[in-house]
Amino acid sequence: MIGIALRTLRFHKGGFLASFAALFLGALIVVGCGGLLETGIRADAPPRRLAAAPIVVTGDQRYQDTVRELVFPERVHLDAALATSIATVPGVAAAVPDVSFPATLTVGGQVTGHNWSSARLAPHRLVQGTAPSGPGRVVLGADLAERAGLRTGGHVRLLVHGAAERFEISGLTAGTGDVFVADAEAGRLAGRPGKIDSVGVLLAPGASTAQVARAVRAAAGTGPAVLTGDDRGRAEDPGVLADTGDLIPLAAAFGSLAAMAMVFVVAGTLGLSIRQRERQSALLRAVGATPGQLRRLIVGETMILAVAATALACYPAPRLGRLLLRVFVHGGVVPDTVAFRSGTVPLLAGAGLALAAALGAALVAAHTAARTRPAEALAEAALQRRWFSRVRLALGVLCLGGGTALAFGTIGSDAPDAGGVATPAALVWTIAFGLLGPVLSRAITAGLARPVRALSGLSGELAVGNARARTARLTAAVMPVMLATGLALSLTYLQTTQSDGARQAFEEAQRADLVLTSAAGGLPLDAVDDVRRTPGVTAATAQVPSRGFIEPAVPLAPSDGEESAGPQPTELALQGITPQGADRTTAFRAATGTLTALHGDTVALPTRYAAGHRLGDTIPMRLGDGTQTRLKLVATVGARRGYETALVPAALLAPHTGNGLVPRILISTAPGADRAELAAALTATGHPALRVTDRDGLAAAQQDQDRTQATMAWLVLAVVVGYAVISLVNTQALATAERRREFGLMRLVGATRRQVLRMMAVEAGLVAAAGTTLGLLVAALTLVPMSLSVLGSALPGGSPWILAAVVAAAAALTSATTLAATRIVLRARPGAAP
Repeated sequence: MIGIALRTLRFHKGGFLASFAALFLGALIVVGCGGLLETGIRADAPPRRLAAAPIVVTGDQRYQDTVRELVFPERVHLDAALATSIATVPGVAAAVPDVSFPATLTVGGQVTGHNWSSARLAPHRLVQGTAPSGPGRVVLGADLAERAGLRTGGHVRLLVHGAAERFEISGLTAGTGDVFVADAEAGRLAGRPGKIDSVGVLLAPGASTAQVARAVRAAAGTGPAVLTGDDRGRAEDPGVLADTGDLIPLAAAFGSLAAMAMVFVVAGTLGLSIRQRERQSALLRAVGATPGQLRRLIVGETMILAVAATALACYPAPRLGRLLLRVFVHGGVVPDTVAFRSGTVPLLAGAGLALAAALGAALVAAHTAARTRPAEALAEAALQRRWFSRVRLALGVLCLGGGTALAFGTIGSDAPDAGGVATPAALVWTIAFGLLGPVLSRAITAGLARPVRALSGLSGELAVGNARARTARLTAAVMPVMLATGLALSLTYLQTTQSDGARQAFEEAQRADLVLTSAAGGLPLDAVDDVRRTPGVTAATAQVPSRGFIEPAVPLAPSDGEESAGPQPTELALQGITPQGADRTTAFRAATGTLTALHGDTVALPTRYAAGHRLGDTIPMRLGDGTQTRLKLVATVGARRGYETALVPAALLAPHTGNGLVPRILISTAPGADRAELAAALTATGHPALRVTDRDGLAAAQQDQDRTQATMAWLVLAVVVGYAVISLVNTQALATAERRREFGLMRLVGATRRQVLRMMAVEAGLVAAAGTTLGLLVAALTLVPMSLSVLGSALPGGSPWILAAVVAAAAALTSATTLAATRIVLRARPGAAP
């Protein structure tokens, strides 16, 4: 049968080319996602600034001994004395401490400052002047100095750690855009005297990196992470672990969507291709071919195409994965230090998944042809009788049950997590409706029969008759429309609903009239008192956002590299506030206790997270930089489920964030106060580079952050729905082209080209209506539970124009493709049809 399969490929080029295109595009996406998955798992970030150090010791950003990998959002710092201890390890030539801090050059924009000792780790070479030997001296990169019009011996102002400081330019280094200060100055400017970010280890001649790394690990103890190879880049950007980890579920979901779409698309195109050869299949069955032989013939043809298409797709697939990663980096979703990695494993795994999807599609397509009885074979070719099976019905009902279970799971999920449950729900509903497609398509067509006949007369009568007589052909045409509309509506409105939910939660939490920020990286905590004393200000509150963890009552025990199976930490949002005036500037209200008690080592937990605790209890917690602390519970606060925030004193939380400052101060103004005058007064409080915005400006900044986080979702939507749209066009063209003989017979009995086109226009309308209806059902069953969880309403967030655009696009593509293919078929003479 394989020999027959190879020979048949030559004589049915149209159907096989359509299947080949679907297989190639599906494999391209699936294998490309394999590279993204490996990139997320490995999280390789080749070092740049620390590249000269074969070993780098830094704070471990991973929360140890947990089942689910948790990452501290703030940098974990080290004691400066660690560098001295590491320097005594045999094989270590030098242990160079590294301290970095954000700064703003008043004439050159944002820069990053470092201690001068760390310059040897790049290494950076002085091209002019001398090293910064003491306070008030700085070395600039030559490129940066040229852009800003600065030179050695001149002076420059830096906005750093909430202050403006004047420095003399003592020298220039080659090529870098960073700035360097004396080592003692770096700790002060970073706001962390006695603390360092990492230690670069330089080896003695002949020393082994692996051996020295083991010795350094023993000297450093269990806290710090000892990094070699590409892992060293994590010391430069601690966000690599957290941000790159998002690629793992994203690539998995992306690949699953593509594989599912591939099964539908390939099964549809194969089914149409097989129906083009019904007469040949009927003859094979009539002359003695067994069902198994016919099934092997169809599967063999498909797998020959699949192997060729997948092998061809494996070459450009890594380029697609690299392109997707660049888009994520450009959108601010993934750090630009992350390196794309696509080795043999993702290629083999992606190719295996693509081939498995093709095999599944081939088995589905071969099922109908293989179960035809020999005595009925020729009759089956003339008129379709069997169009559904009990097995298909049972599988469809099972998928409906799975979709229902996921719908209830979506409703019960926290709002930010609901999308993670709703996305697989969309897949399950799509599979269910795909399996039940013949029944549903027939039912929708029957419901539309009367209005179609009334509106289009004889053309409608012929279209309805064709749809009833050829349910399988109708289903094959309807399924790509359902797939494209269902995925487009589900994925689009999932994202808009989550964005609306986050926006509503943000707006509900804000009561401030004005927001004060600083281009110097933040404000010192005492600035809140200065703002509060400004005439026209009735309340002012510091706001320090971060994330932290509630530790289990029983501490996690060290597990010798194995994960603890006991109680796990609970991650939640933290916000540092000054309690005075919080009731005027925020929406936080105490359900029990009082927020005015937030002083010292205290916490106000969301009501849900405080279950099992009483006021006055001590809560073991970890702050964003991994610092362990025990806080007294002084209040509980209510909040929308999924958007809960724990409150702690700003003075407690700020030192454990990036720069130890207050990012913004929320201000409530007196009734009738002139906000322009008040803004001028606030910017004159003695702190540098102050900026005053209203609530709209703060909301706009939050929306920009949401848009950045949504970049990945929109990219998934664009690629997967784009593939579905291509399949829609592909399938409609093939479905129309296979009716060449039918059109020829209609022409021979007197039908004109216009009449045939009119009939096909009505059929295209039926296909678009049935597919869009099923797509709307998929979207509704996915989005209603999601909206109930996120918005508390059955209506999803987002513009209704999205719905109108998707429906119109589906109808236009279906009609245009069908009519274009019909015109091409009708160019042949009626008697020339085979």
